[in-house]
Amino acid sequence: MDILRRLGQYLDRPGFPWKKLIIGFQVSQYLFEGFLSTRQYKILQQPKPPKTLEGEIKQETFDKSQAYGRAKAQFGFVSGLYSQAQNFATIYCDLLPKLWDLTGVWLFRYFPEAFTGEIMHTILFFFTYNLITTTINLPVSYYSTFVLEENFGFNKSTVKLWVTDLLKGQALGVALGVPLLSAFLAIIQKTGNSFFYYLFLFGIAVQLSAITIYPIAILPLFNKLSPLEEGALKTSVEGLAKRLNFPLNNLFVIDGSKRSAHSNAYFYGLPWKKHIVIYDTLIEKSETEEVVAVLSHELGHWSLSHTTKLFGIAQFHMFYIFALFSVFINNRSLYQSFGFHKEFPIIVGFILFSEALAPMDTVVKLLMNILSRKFEFEADEFAVRLGYSTELAKSLIKLQIQNLSTMDADWMYASYHFSHPILPERLGALGWSSREKKADSMTTDGAKSSVATGREL
Repeated sequence: MDILRRLGQYLDRPGFPWKKLIIGFQVSQYLFEGFLSTRQYKILQQPKPPKTLEGEIKQETFDKSQAYGRAKAQFGFVSGLYSQAQNFATIYCDLLPKLWDLTGVWLFRYFPEAFTGEIMHTILFFFTYNLITTTINLPVSYYSTFVLEENFGFNKSTVKLWVTDLLKGQALGVALGVPLLSAFLAIIQKTGNSFFYYLFLFGIAVQLSAITIYPIAILPLFNKLSPLEEGALKTSVEGLAKRLNFPLNNLFVIDGSKRSAHSNAYFYGLPWKKHIVIYDTLIEKSETEEVVAVLSHELGHWSLSHTTKLFGIAQFHMFYIFALFSVFINNRSLYQSFGFHKEFPIIVGFILFSEALAPMDTVVKLLMNILSRKFEFEADEFAVRLGYSTELAKSLIKLQIQNLSTMDADWMYASYHFSHPILPERLGALGWSSREKKADSMTTDGAKSSVATGREL
């Protein structure tokens, strides 16, 4: 506590150029990520697949995959620049203090006196800001769904469904955000300088509650879960779960195909009660043993305690974030640098603190991706020990073709961005080799890993 207090006093220096520093962080990160994307773009211009895939991928499929990768990269360059322009305008034009003052006027004019105070003001400010940014980013979201994904045959959504999902998301954000944000602010206001301990405990409680509530109350708003029908797949999955002593409670199929041709399989639940969810697109485009191989990889994460380890790391990360926030929460020089001279809202302090922490978050992202790729190799090895080496390799190749996923990657780009090894690395680790182009008969319609609440393949 004393160390944090002294650090806070040291960093609170009148006239310190926090605004220039944070803008510098943002620009530096954008340029660095642009540099990595440029390196990756050169890989996406290669005319031939990696040697590991030459016997597996048709030239036509490879060309289409490269074109898809370039299209996503080009979109990333433009959308990233658009995002940077928004951030620069918000900071340079002091839009945050102006919006805070405006929402304060609304609160005074249109709300009863009982609803005044920082918590109500923060809620109005936060959701107004969220509405503005959501509206500004609608063109980006629309283009991604109805142009980019549509051009390569992945989009299955309609404009009506897209708008409905957007409205549901906003309504859900208000329904959950109001009590959570109120509790966040109340804890800080009532617990003094030790608030980060209580915020940490609150954060754990929210996460554990979400594990239970999400599949019951939230997921059904967007997708339909149906029990997996009796048959060979259900028998095989239940047999795998029993073999591993996995506490399987329910086995569901999710209708992911109504929005996208992408697919996934994941599990969720409390330690003593787990549920497995398989996308309908994965079942449609894969053989029974290939789906079981995918799940053997997923259950490998559970058996090897990867999910528990990642959860523990996430809790440590959350604690250090809240502890460091205690250093900045009363930093008047930070607030004043961004135009807050009379009022010092907690939520604004947290937003500015998050921006100041960006360089450290970049390092954390890099380290987490390194760890995640290690876990992916270990889960693949677990599936091999269960006897699914061939089936898992075939499934990975099939998903790669169906998804038009990146066939190769620049090592620097992959180290920074990828949480999963690229296909040639995984096939090499599996010891896979083939003399025939077994993928020739596979269609390019199908699935791509899309994270829901569990780990991606």
